[in-house]
Amino acid sequence: MHDLPTLRAFVTVAREGSVSRAAERLHLTQPAVSLKLKHLQEALGLTLFRRRPQGLALTDDGHALLPAAERALAAMAAFEQSALALHSTLHGRLRIGTIVDPEFIRLGAFLHRLVERAPQLETELQHGMSGSVLEWIRRDELDAGFFLAPPGEGPGPEAPEIAHRELTHFHYHVVAPPGWGSRVANADWTRLAALPWIVTPTLSAHHRLLHGALDPLGVTPHGVAQVDQEACMLDLVRAGVGLSLARDALAMAERQERGLTVVEGLRLPCALCFVWRRERSEEPAIAAALEVLESVWGGQR
Repeated sequence: MHDLPTLRAFVTVAREGSVSRAAERLHLTQPAVSLKLKHLQEALGLTLFRRRPQGLALTDDGHALLPAAERALAAMAAFEQSALALHSTLHGRLRIGTIVDPEFIRLGAFLHRLVERAPQLETELQHGMSGSVLEWIRRDELDAGFFLAPPGEGPGPEAPEIAHRELTHFHYHVVAPPGWGSRVANADWTRLAALPWIVTPTLSAHHRLLHGALDPLGVTPHGVAQVDQEACMLDLVRAGVGLSLARDALAMAERQERGLTVVEGLRLPCALCFVWRRERSEEPAIAAALEVLESVWGGQR
C-alpha cells in the first residue's frame, strides 16, 4: 500500500508536468519529489513518466493509474472532512422533561427546529408534573425541561444549581362547575378556599400557585379529590366535583364550550420556563436547545 504523500506527489507532477513546479505546490524540495516518484515506480514495476524538453509527461501506464490515484486522494480528503465535522456537529442524546400539553409548550415546533439545527442529536422526552421535571434534572435523570413558576421566580432559592429562562407569561384562573356562578360571585380567596377543590400533588405547579395565594391568608383549600393531570382536573370540574385552576386559554374555552364558570377578578400570574443545571450552560446540546427555543418563542414574555 502506497502512502498518501507519495500518491499526492504522483498526481501533482502529472498535473504540473514538472518536478520543480510540483515541489513548489507541495512545499517540498525537488529531490524529495523525485525520490517519491522513483520509489513509486520501483514498487509498481512500471514507468509512469517520460522525460520531454518541457518537463515530464505521463506514459500510458501513468495515464491509466492517474484516475485511481485521484480518487484515493479525494476519498481521504472526504474522510478527513467528515472527521473534522464531527467536532462541530452535535450528536448524542438530550433528555427533555415535558409538562402540560404539547401544543402549549410548542413542543412540535421546538423539536422540529432542533432536529434541523442538530440532525445527529437524539432527543428523549419524559412527561411529568412541573416539580417532577425539576427534581429529575437535579438528579441528572434529565438534561433539561419545561417548568412553571410565578414570573421572576424560576425554580427558587431551594434550587440554586438550576438555571432557567422564561419563555412566556400567562395566567391561571379559578374554574368552577356549570351553574356555580352564584356560589363564586364576588368571592375572595378565603371564601373560595372553603368550597370543594380538586387539588394536586405538591410537585405540581397548581399546588404551588394556589398555596402561594392561600398560605399568606392562613387558609387551605378544602380538597375533595386529588389528581395529577390537567385533563382529569377539568373533567371533574365539569362533573360538578369542585373548583380547580386552569390556564387562561383553557379556562375561556371551557366556559364557552362546556359552560364552566370562571371566577371573575381572581387570577394567578405564571411563567413557562426552560430549566437546566447551571454548570451545564455551555454544553453544546443545552446551548442549541436554548437557541432554538429563542427562535420558537421569539423573545415573547
